[in-house]
Amino acid sequence: MTGTRTSAVLEVNDDVNDREKTMGITGPRVIRWSGLAAMVGGLIFAGIQPIHPPDVVASVTTSTWAIITTAKTAMCLLFLLGITGLYARQVNRAGWLGLAGFLLLGLSWALQTAFVVAEAYILPVLATDAPKFVDGALGISYGRASEVNLGALPAIYNLLVGIPYMLGGLLFGIATLRAGILPRWPAGLLAVTAALTPAAILLPHNIQRLVGMPVGIAIAWLGFALWSERRSAGSQVAPATAGVHLRPAAAK
Repeated sequence: MTGTRTSAVLEVNDDVNDREKTMGITGPRVIRWSGLAAMVGGLIFAGIQPIHPPDVVASVTTSTWAIITTAKTAMCLLFLLGITGLYARQVNRAGWLGLAGFLLLGLSWALQTAFVVAEAYILPVLATDAPKFVDGALGISYGRASEVNLGALPAIYNLLVGIPYMLGGLLFGIATLRAGILPRWPAGLLAVTAALTPAAILLPHNIQRLVGMPVGIAIAWLGFALWSERRSAGSQVAPATAGVHLRPAAAK
């Protein structure tokens, strides 16, 4: 009976060990591939700024607008995946500052996704029947006065998209600097450019979008660093394996 029981315990331990090894390999691999999402999202964000059509009613029915806003929709989703991976990679060292930055950036880009989807698929439909509403909606991100009542949309954008974007980038960049796991230069670039975002209002409207390029470059840089990391799978599994070896001894 004792031999049978010992054999059963060892089989269970082997099964747990196999599962923990699989988790140990898969977790870092998923985090690493999220770096690719951050890299692609950041490159899209930086790349579309110089070529984005003017935010006027006449633009929203063009094929260029359809292509750009579709790319922006994908960009938002990639950012959400990317910043999650960037945070997960340094979660043990980013502290409360990193958590706050991650949550603020996540909130900003989640709601930004809704606004971008509206730009891509709702505003073009309304351009003919409600041009003043479309014009007002296009001006929300710039604080442009609207001729029609947009309800709570401007307040939602400013309080839940704009401010979290600025504070989230600042806090996340500082936390990444302090964690010392990912490169310091893109982390510092993210913190500085996010903090300076409100200063864009002082620039001419036609170049305000260019202020977003350094943020996109910083995220893409951090994403590339995460994606190109080479970590030993054995070092990820070792703590779990050590824990498994202790159990038979304790059972004795």
